Amino acid sequence: MALRKKHRDAEVSTDSLNDIMFFLLLFFLILSTMVSPNSIKVNLPKSDSNVTIENTKKPIHVAITKDKKYFVNSIEINLSNLENEISKLASKQTEPTVLMHLDKELSIQDEIDIMTICYKLKCKTVLATAPTNK
Repeated sequence: MALRKKHRDAEVSTDSLNDIMFFLLLFFLILSTMVSPNSIKVNLPKSDSNVTIENTKKPIHVAITKDKKYFVNSIEINLSNLENEISKLASKQTEPTVLMHLDKELSIQDEIDIMTICYKLKCKTVLATAPTNK
């Protein structure tokens, strides 16, 4: 008498696999909305905090008070001498930059006047602002 052995095929239960895949899909969808797609990761170089800046790299500070007193690097000058003074300081630099400190009560025309002088002298201009308190 020949007895046959019943062979059972091995099965893997995948009942819980659907739940796991759903949670993984949900996790990645939520995570992808939190990541900014326009950001580019760049390893920036390190610098020593005690490094001094060369005089040729320091910006030229131009300040105008609300009563229209003009200052170049903390020295008061007349409006008629402003272009000459900026020109003297800009000639000593390879890429001159003018940092404008203007009172908020001044008109936009006062800013444009300084920017026009800087444009003639091929200087970059930067407008200094106070930080906002949130």
